[in-house]
Amino acid sequence: MPNMPTADRQNADVVLIVDDVPENLSLLHDALDAADYKVLVATNGEAALARARQTLPDIILLDAMMPGIDGFEVARRLKADFSTQHIPIVFMTGLTETEHVVAAFAAGSSDYVTKPIRPPEVLARIAAHLRAARQMRQARSALDSIGYATLAVRPADGRIAWQTPQAKHLMTTFFGSDDAGGDTLPRHIADWLADAAQQDGDAPEMPPLSITRAARRLLFSLHGRTAEGEWIVLLREESDAAILEAITSAFRLTPREAEVLFWVIKGKTSRDIGDILGTSPRTVNKHLEHVFEKLGVETRTAAASVALNKIGAQLAQSEG
Repeated sequence: MPNMPTADRQNADVVLIVDDVPENLSLLHDALDAADYKVLVATNGEAALARARQTLPDIILLDAMMPGIDGFEVARRLKADFSTQHIPIVFMTGLTETEHVVAAFAAGSSDYVTKPIRPPEVLARIAAHLRAARQMRQARSALDSIGYATLAVRPADGRIAWQTPQAKHLMTTFFGSDDAGGDTLPRHIADWLADAAQQDGDAPEMPPLSITRAARRLLFSLHGRTAEGEWIVLLREESDAAILEAITSAFRLTPREAEVLFWVIKGKTSRDIGDILGTSPRTVNKHLEHVFEKLGVETRTAAASVALNKIGAQLAQSEG
């Protein structure tokens, strides 16, 4: 059996090979090693599950037919685990009948190759799926960095495939750790997505779903599908408190400075703002000087424009 090097994500993508046939492991290990991948191996389903959860490889080559836990069950368990469900799985199988191919995809595979294994084909498939996974990670990082609350939901079972930190925070705030915990959607949101699945096309015309908790409202909007067929759902909280929190966070303002900017965006004068906040116009103008400095602007109009560009969707909804 080939040696099992320690994964080094700084230098190479990590491939986990799962097969109970030593000859297949050796063939694939040599080909992948020559292509500068870091290679891990497992010879049965239990070892595959343990190794995948411990090391989180970038992609898994999985034999369909193994004694004990077969590849289909391994894939189902990996896709049911929130920590491993994002990992692409490529099945290796000698079973080419339609029912087995369908079973592979139903279990969560991204692709399959048939035995006898042809290393050049395997390498090409791996490279393609790693590119797609890398693009998805970059997209998720971009969403995280600009503050979008986003979920990706698998249509087959209604489970969350991934979510940005902002989405997780909102889900926990509105539904609690039990209802929003892990990868399970609350029933009414799952039903809303099920209705979307009945429509044709990748971006059905679904009205947003609104969930109200006390004075706060959470809006769910459908935004099409990923390349893997997952629903993309955007979350937005609608309330003055949420807007103020967003302004404070986006520009590192004090609570009072955020309130002043909030009312400037709504077109209020310094006198109006003073009346609303119970302070003098002079104090309002002093706060505005600090706001201008932090936003790098010189006028009220410019400050409002910068704020609208940063968190425009939330601000626009607060106008209604």
